[in-house]
Amino acid sequence: MATLGLGGAAAAALAALCLGTGCSSIGYYGQSVQGHAAWMRAARPVAEVVADEAAAPALRERLQLSQRMRDFAVRELKLPDNASYRRYADLKRSAVVWNVVAARPLSLELKTWCFAVLGCVGYRGYFAQGDANALAAQLKAEGYEVSVYGVPAYSTLGWLNWAGGDPLLNTFIRWPEGELARLIFHELAHQVVYVSDDTAFNESFATAVERLGGQRWLAEQAAPAAREEYERFDARRRQFKALTQAARARLAAVYAGAAPEAAKLQAKAETMAEMRAQYARLKAQEWGGFSGYDGWFERANNASLSIQGAYDDFVPGFERIHAAQGGDWPRFYAEVARLAALPRAERRAILKP
Repeated sequence: MATLGLGGAAAAALAALCLGTGCSSIGYYGQSVQGHAAWMRAARPVAEVVADEAAAPALRERLQLSQRMRDFAVRELKLPDNASYRRYADLKRSAVVWNVVAARPLSLELKTWCFAVLGCVGYRGYFAQGDANALAAQLKAEGYEVSVYGVPAYSTLGWLNWAGGDPLLNTFIRWPEGELARLIFHELAHQVVYVSDDTAFNESFATAVERLGGQRWLAEQAAPAAREEYERFDARRRQFKALTQAARARLAAVYAGAAPEAAKLQAKAETMAEMRAQYARLKAQEWGGFSGYDGWFERANNASLSIQGAYDDFVPGFERIHAAQGGDWPRFYAEVARLAALPRAERRAILKP
């Protein structure tokens, strides 16, 4: 299983805003409202599902585990104590939304879409995969490199806790224990601090929370078998991220250089080929043939590399801040909120290595 991102989609947050304020937009906004409303209607209280004898025993066990994680998030990580992740919905599909990301052939800068309240974000989310694919085709015709990927979960930023909050979903409930914990912590982190117009800040912050919180959960709450399963999974993920980060760095240097366009395109092709060759060696020599990232590498382009960076680039900076606050979660969140209030360039300068 390859988890390439846990973040939310702009479509979903827009749906939350519309449902909360009664707006009746059509088109993109309309699909957001309709999709999210169906998502909410499908949700049932976890206690009700657990008590239902018709529910699969494995599902009931996972839901009980999720509630221990939810309690841990409040008690130990000081994440919000609200209605989110206290209900469960089976959406009968593998993703809750599909995100579209795009970048120019010689750029790692994501195309952005701007919305009221949310500001500008580097992705556009759809509840119907066909709609995402249609936008992708349009962007490709305009000369963009495009990636479409399924999102297993997203956060409505706490805006809909009055209506039951964000539910647990079939799209991730059966993930390995460490991954399930990380996802819950990640999405709850979005309810703590969210900055308009800065996808990388938001996702890197939430990823730092999930990493630090997930480590604590595994160390303090998980059985040895769960820790061993997670270590195998996370070792591959760390190598995947190191490989893609190195490729991004090489491409950034190429794109920023003064070489002619043809030379840049050649250097880009060589960098992408070497990245794929390194992945093939990892699979064969260290991963025992594990193929969970095959699809990602086959489709890799500027867009997919750039959105990956949004989840990774500032994580070490946030982890440094957490350590500087002595691991005290409320103080950490307060410091992140202080950074969020700074101008974009200033807060990013603080977070860089």
